[in-house]
Amino acid sequence: MLASQVNSAEAEDEKKPLSVTQALDVAKGALEGCKLRVLGEVSEVNVKSGYANAYFTLKDENGTLPCQMWRDRYAKCGVKLEVGMVVELVGRFSLYPKKGRMHFQVFAVSLAGEGVLRQQVAQLAAKLEAEGLMDPRRKVPVPPYPMKIGVVTSPRGDAIHDVLRTTRRRFPLAHVYVAGVPVEGAAAPQHMIEGMRACYRARVEVILLVRGGGSYEDLMPFNDENLARAIVKCPIPVVTGIGHEPDTTIADLVGDLRASTPTGAAEAVTVPTLQLLEYVRNQGEAMARRQEQLLQNAALRLERYASRPVFKDPRSMFANDLISLDMYHDRLGRALPASIQRDRARLSAYAARLAVRPAILQNAATRLAASESRFRASATLLERDALRLSAQRDRLREVSTKLLVGPSHQVALRAGRLHDLSPLAILSRGYAVARDGNGAIVKHVSSVNPGDALEVSVADGVISATVDSVKNVERG
Repeated sequence: MLASQVNSAEAEDEKKPLSVTQALDVAKGALEGCKLRVLGEVSEVNVKSGYANAYFTLKDENGTLPCQMWRDRYAKCGVKLEVGMVVELVGRFSLYPKKGRMHFQVFAVSLAGEGVLRQQVAQLAAKLEAEGLMDPRRKVPVPPYPMKIGVVTSPRGDAIHDVLRTTRRRFPLAHVYVAGVPVEGAAAPQHMIEGMRACYRARVEVILLVRGGGSYEDLMPFNDENLARAIVKCPIPVVTGIGHEPDTTIADLVGDLRASTPTGAAEAVTVPTLQLLEYVRNQGEAMARRQEQLLQNAALRLERYASRPVFKDPRSMFANDLISLDMYHDRLGRALPASIQRDRARLSAYAARLAVRPAILQNAATRLAASESRFRASATLLERDALRLSAQRDRLREVSTKLLVGPSHQVALRAGRLHDLSPLAILSRGYAVARDGNGAIVKHVSSVNPGDALEVSVADGVISATVDSVKNVERG
């Protein structure tokens, strides 16, 4: 199609020359008829707020391609372009006639190859970080001198040899337990999880999860979500040493300690023998100095205690108490006989007084019998007076009832008369009482004039009214 348009343009050129605008329109039409799929690396990005388009540049080893994409399409594609990304574009060439510049009009953008993997890893990292799995406060500290070290790695790689060589050189006292598992392929994450479980069953103190270098795709097993969660749940500290310095895997982020290489991981959990010997020597010297100081202080305290009088002559502690005891014994020896003599004399006096008590008790009994006889006589008199008082009370009640019959009848008659004459009773029968503005009862029509305000009292309230007219009624 492009060739036919060019041929037609050449034919037109032979007949009539084209203007610049016409020539650009021909080129624009020829370019926009070609839809392509392009793969390349992003070298420049310009996405500013307020722009109707997103502008970026795609390159490869020998060329660059300016690209343009509508902002709404860019927002929907789900890819945030960054320099260095390898992307795949779908679009067509176009031309901006005013500037005579060609660009690639992009319809769709997708990550290509490693870029897709990086996006997946970034999304997983954001998810795990939101759950708090990368929080430093969650991580388990590595013991200072682990004697049992577990290593999860490939048994045929260089990583295991680096770990064993470093451990043997720095801390040969440690025992290394190797869980040989594959570290590449789709099944590698599950094998590494099983290797960590084997180390846990062996009761190691720290686990090294290591491998040598490789491409980003080779490291994808260390970006597995199940492996990351297994590292987080592991009660034993996990140290990662993945020999791929430019990139950090998910296992590095959730592990308790990260080293850049397997050798670095082994160095992180071991201490050089010479350094350990120096530390033990220093600690021993410090303990010896401390014990010597403690012994010296104890000897000084012992000398001070031995110089005290109480330890030289222990009986001096009780000398004053023994003298006081002798004095109390002497005083008791003199005081007890005299006290006993006084108590014996007092007891004899009490016995003499008790000898005259029977006569006193006999007189009291006689007086009590006389008082009992008088009490019984008084009780008989009281019973007789009570009967007389009861009879008088009954007679008084009977007389008072007869005296009140007549007055009660008169009070009832007058109360009925008062009720009949009560204004309220009259009002309850349907009558009303009218009062003028001064509160006076209106008895005659001559007392009011049209327009006067009245208050009419009825049985259950007061009615406010106004006089409209006055009419006399002649009584026959």
